Amino acid sequence: MIKPLGGGELKPLYVMDDAKRAALVKEAEGLPSVVVSSAAAGNAVMLGGGYFTPLTGYMNVADTMGVAENLRMTNGQFWPTPVVNMLSDVSAIKGAKRIALKDPNVAGNPVIAIQDVEAIEEFTDEQMKTITQKVYRTQDMEHPGVAAFNSVGKFVVSGPIQVLNYSYFRTEFPETFRTAYEIRKEMEDLGWSKVVAFQTRNPMHRAHEELCRMAYEQLGADGVLIHMLLGKLKKGDIPADVRDACIRKMVELYFPPNTVLVTGYGFDMLYAGPREAVLHAAFRQNTGCTHLIVGRDHAGVGDYYGGFDAQTIFDDEVPAGALDIEIYRADHTAYSKVLGKVIMMKDAPEGHKKEDFVLLSGTKVREMLGRGEAPPPEFSRPEVAKILMDYYMAQDAKK
Repeated sequence: MIKPLGGGELKPLYVMDDAKRAALVKEAEGLPSVVVSSAAAGNAVMLGGGYFTPLTGYMNVADTMGVAENLRMTNGQFWPTPVVNMLSDVSAIKGAKRIALKDPNVAGNPVIAIQDVEAIEEFTDEQMKTITQKVYRTQDMEHPGVAAFNSVGKFVVSGPIQVLNYSYFRTEFPETFRTAYEIRKEMEDLGWSKVVAFQTRNPMHRAHEELCRMAYEQLGADGVLIHMLLGKLKKGDIPADVRDACIRKMVELYFPPNTVLVTGYGFDMLYAGPREAVLHAAFRQNTGCTHLIVGRDHAGVGDYYGGFDAQTIFDDEVPAGALDIEIYRADHTAYSKVLGKVIMMKDAPEGHKKEDFVLLSGTKVREMLGRGEAPPPEFSRPEVAKILMDYYMAQDAKK
């Protein structure tokens, strides 16, 4: 296993000592408080679990601009995306040196973290435009990540945090949610040293399954970490519990025992394409993985990014030596009717035509599933398709 980002030890900000944590929960009752955005709560969960090592809290304006413009904070530390606590109203915490951060995603808004306030600043309109353009490569408010980033206010509250809980992730996904330190421990217990990570926000079809298998075999890996996002998605994406059931069924039936870890992390999707691919690499390094699969339009949405921008960013923008994790570069993967197996389309023998592949759009698949029709077995495992059909038919019945 490789060392965490920065070369030192993992730095989870969750307060593990029960007595100390209880004392902080008590202290929070008397502190000025604010309900943070879902994005800021997700940042707290990731900081708590050690995924964002070596960061110690939320960035200030200068660090955010440095990260947006050249992937480095003012102290030279590499990081690919802003990790910020942005608010539209700071009147309740003005002048406070220590504040309680309340969770917007849990009933009653319990305190998720305590923050030491180093500064309260405000982004200018120009800075907001620069950050948006650099991180998302667009300022189009139709882009879900752009809309989310620009909707929470421009005040920036910076400073270190102490994390008191993992929001709803631990309770709603007890079998799947894992911190970076828990994943490292599980992989150590399994004796894995070379591990390939697969990022997903969707159920896994045959092409995804085979991509994991290809990387596992070609790299001579000890195991595969299937690591799914459990936070908020855009409208129309499959809910986390359905994805979880699909992936677990696929792994149970089609992978050898003890070769795959099915886990999840508590974070909202950014849909930031190339920048998010680099973020995925950074926190997978913190879990101990040695390789990350980056495929076509990784973490993308719509037509905002080129098909392989999420791969070329590692060559063009990531500073040399910033990451130890290696990228396994994948092409579009599909079932070849000629060869009778899933292959990367770039590896197709000469003479392969488009009609020789089983290719279905996401829209077409959703329509089929909604009608109770299973996609071809070359596209989706029947056991996985059954879970998805049940979900889509239940959704349609509610309309």
